[in-house]
Amino acid sequence: MKRRREPETLPVLPGAIPRPTYDRSRLSVGIVHFGVGGFHRAHQAMYLDRLMNAGSAYDWAICGVGVMESDRLMRSALFAQGGLYTLTEKHPDGQYTPRVIGSIIDYLYAPHNPAAVIDRLADETTRVVSLTVTEGGYGIDDTTGEFDPATEGVAHDLEANAAPETIFGLITNALALRRQRGQAPFTVVSSDNLPGNGRLARTAFTAFAQLRDPELADWIEREVPFPNSMVDRITPATTDADRELLRQRFGIDDRWPVVCEPFVQWVLEDTFSCGRPRFEDVGVQIVDDVEPYELMKLRLLNGSHQGLAYFARLCGYEFVHEAARDPLFRSFLRGYMNEEATPTLDPVPGVDLDDYKRTLIERFSNPEIRDTIARLSAESSDRIPKWVAPVAHGQLARDGQLVRCAAIIASWARYAEGIDEQGASIDVVDRRRERVMELASHQREDPLAFLAQPDLFGDLIEHRRFVEAYRSALISLQEHGARATLQTIVDRYD
Repeated sequence: MKRRREPETLPVLPGAIPRPTYDRSRLSVGIVHFGVGGFHRAHQAMYLDRLMNAGSAYDWAICGVGVMESDRLMRSALFAQGGLYTLTEKHPDGQYTPRVIGSIIDYLYAPHNPAAVIDRLADETTRVVSLTVTEGGYGIDDTTGEFDPATEGVAHDLEANAAPETIFGLITNALALRRQRGQAPFTVVSSDNLPGNGRLARTAFTAFAQLRDPELADWIEREVPFPNSMVDRITPATTDADRELLRQRFGIDDRWPVVCEPFVQWVLEDTFSCGRPRFEDVGVQIVDDVEPYELMKLRLLNGSHQGLAYFARLCGYEFVHEAARDPLFRSFLRGYMNEEATPTLDPVPGVDLDDYKRTLIERFSNPEIRDTIARLSAESSDRIPKWVAPVAHGQLARDGQLVRCAAIIASWARYAEGIDEQGASIDVVDRRRERVMELASHQREDPLAFLAQPDLFGDLIEHRRFVEAYRSALISLQEHGARATLQTIVDRYD
């Protein structure tokens, strides 16, 4: 990507808008990131921009890499603007604070030139490779916890002399090249919402390498760091309305801006092979063990998002803040967090959980973010098993309350029928769409048809206490509707 002067790349940029104070011509790539979307640009790229504005990390700029067909548009947008884009924080009081981010200086689209991606990864200046490839992007089987060699593209990438198509092929080829040259390996940092995301990334890449070259797999297992991380910032998809607002209110013409909430958090294990930026200087929590923080976030924030999503869609809500401001939904979510999710958590160093939970409700209720129920409801089969089912298992083990987590799973099952309470079609977005909708279509005759999926729910169907709560919630959803079901739970258990 050719870097040009800012007035040419963002042609209308009023002087009052904060922008990079550093000379971007002095930047060099130190990080290659797969999956440059809104979240990455509101999070890791933003933290690096903060460091650069403070006069450091000039050798840690980002080269983005796209692998999916949909990444073509991101490449075009970033190329046209020299990597610059606008990040706008939307505050609950209606205040918007935009700034221009400059930490991305290159972008490669792998399907066009996989060799160029491998060369960039193998370059000694690349010391960190980071990932936001979605929860389902690691090829991990939810039941076994192991890498699935049937993952799309893997068989192709294992063929002799094949041009890699997947992140596994691209990154493993580059690591093989670095090993051959006697170079130190880069660090692989997952930034996806997965418990033990670094551990899962290690599992995926070493398993792929084992299929290709066992000696390489041993070297990766021994030499490549995969630190765990916890990331948090609500970043809804950019809309045309966001672009128009930037033009009208701030005079900025940006092809693909990013909007986000003011809150941001990153907790990162300090395990790196070739150094790292001093992220702690700009608010990142560098710790020895991420697990308490990630479980807190996954079970309280992400789990509560699922607790809101399907009930809200069935009730006719379109936006997250609309449902989060509804007293009935607030009561349900507080009960879920306090009585079911929190008991499954260990103490989190430096965090007041009661304050954290109050902040979550406030964040969900921010009317300026306009986060959609549709976004929260997507890819449920990757999310419910990781965010809600563990709460159910934990509460079963300690004989704790589980009526709300059972109701959340039942609300997904009812949602997966594909018809809302007004008779309108629901667009179920899920990589297992056909399967979950097929099972949901039988649950009026067999209320447990949906729950009988061990790869999604483990052995929950074998626990009578959970099955009774689930069946009761599902039948209530079908016969009385989402709001009445919530009201019954809140009246009975709050």
